[in-house]
Amino acid sequence: VQLVESGGGLVQPGGSLRLSCAASGFTFSRYTMGWARQVPGKGLEWVCDVYGSESTYYKDSVKGRFTISRDNAKNTVYLQMNSLKPEDTAVYYCARGSHRVGIINRGQGTQVTVSS
Repeated sequence: VQLVESGGGLVQPGGSLRLSCAASGFTFSRYTMGWARQVPGKGLEWVCDVYGSESTYYKDSVKGRFTISRDNAKNTVYLQMNSLKPEDTAVYYCARGSHRVGIINRGQGTQVTVSS
């Protein structure tokens, strides 16, 4: 199993970023895929996940600002992050799993920093 994230970086508060995750080594369409994040010194927190095209879950603090989507033909999951806040600063991990079962596999992570 391999999960490779891209798209992180530095953005000003109120800005946007789009993360991508290319998956391989398993039947992508059969699994819920999601994103988790971690701030240094704190535990990993589940941010959102998607199964199929319409079944999604979002952590309350990102509802209305983040949108998760997937392209099963490309084995890729995306996270569109808008109206970013400094408290969104974290390492973001692509994960196979869900908010219910937890992380089965995760990528190496990509840093997102929201700062002026």
